[in-house]
Amino acid sequence: MLQSNLLKTIGRAIHFILVFVAIFTGTSQGSFAQTDYPNKPIRFIVPFPAGGATDNIARPLQNELLNTVKWNIVIDNKPGAGGNIGAEIVSKSLPDGYTWLMASVGTHGINLPLYTQGGGKLPFDPIKDFTPISLVAELPNVLVINPEFAAKNNINSVNDLIAYAKANPGKVNMASSGNGTSIHMAGELFKSMTKTYMVHLPYKGSPPAVTDLMAGNVDIMFDNLPSSINFIRAGRLKALAVTSAKRSPAFPDLPTIAEAANLPGYEATSWFGVVGPANMPADILNKDSAVLMAAINSPSVKEKYLAMGAQPVGNTPAQFSAFIKNEIAKWTKVVKDSGAKVD
Repeated sequence: MLQSNLLKTIGRAIHFILVFVAIFTGTSQGSFAQTDYPNKPIRFIVPFPAGGATDNIARPLQNELLNTVKWNIVIDNKPGAGGNIGAEIVSKSLPDGYTWLMASVGTHGINLPLYTQGGGKLPFDPIKDFTPISLVAELPNVLVINPEFAAKNNINSVNDLIAYAKANPGKVNMASSGNGTSIHMAGELFKSMTKTYMVHLPYKGSPPAVTDLMAGNVDIMFDNLPSSINFIRAGRLKALAVTSAKRSPAFPDLPTIAEAANLPGYEATSWFGVVGPANMPADILNKDSAVLMAAINSPSVKEKYLAMGAQPVGNTPAQFSAFIKNEIAKWTKVVKDSGAKVD
C-alpha cells in the first residue's frame, strides 16, 4: 500500500513538472491556443527596407486587415543579409500567431542553396523553422538601366547590353537588393546564359540600389517591378525587358528577356508570402489563413497589386508549403548551374 501511494505521488509530480515545462518553454501547441486571438498587435516583419517591393506588397494587406477585421498589424522593417536577418527573428519567435514574416523567393527559395554552398550555413531552416500561411503575390523583375549610361553607349535593347558587356567585361555594374534576392539571381542567371561578366553590387534593399542607379553610380539592375515602375514611367529609368516567361500587363509592349535576346528558358520571377514560426496551433493558423485569403482576394488589395505589376495569388498552408519545397529545388539547380555566390 505504501509503495502504491508513493508511485502515485511520484506520477503526479512528474505530470506537474511536464505541464510546467510545456507552459514555460512553449513546447505544447495547445498552450498558445486562444479563443480571442488576436487580442494584441501582430508584428509583421518585412526583411527589406520600406519602399521596396516586399514592403509594397505587405502594406495593402496591413490596411485591409485593419479596415475589415480590425486586426492591428504593425509592420517592422528588418533589412539585411538578403532577408536573412528578419527571417531569423521570426524563426526564433514564439508560435503564438503574433509574429509574421513577409517571406520571399529569396528567404524561402534561393538563400538555402546560395548560402550553404561551400560549407556555409543559414541561421534558420526555411522549411523546419516556419509555418507557411499563404502565398500572397507573384511578380516579374524588370531589367532597368541608367538612361545616361544607355545613351552614352547606344544601349537600346537587351542584345545591345549583351554586346556591350562582352566587349567590356567587368565594366558593367549590376546592382541588387542583396545577396540571394530574386534581383541578384535574375542577374546571375542572365550572366550565365549570355556568357557575360558584370560586377554584382549588393545593397540592403531595392530603394538604395535604385537611388544609386538613377544617380548613375551603378549601371543596370534586375529590379522587382513594383519598386521601379513609377521611375520607368517618369523616364528616370530605362526598361529593356521583363524577366518573366510572359509579358507583364503593366507594360505589354516590353518584351521578355527570353524573346528579346533569344534565350529560351530564361525566367526569374519573384513571389511573396506570409509565414509564421514553426508549430503554430491549428486554430490560430486556420484563422490567419482565412483572413489573409479574404484580404488577398479583396477588390482593394487586388487593385493595388495589379497597379504595381503584381499578380495576387492566395492559397492554403498546405499548398504554400509544397510551393516552397518546389522553389528550393528549382533554385538549387539555378545556383549550381550559374555558379552564383555571395558577394
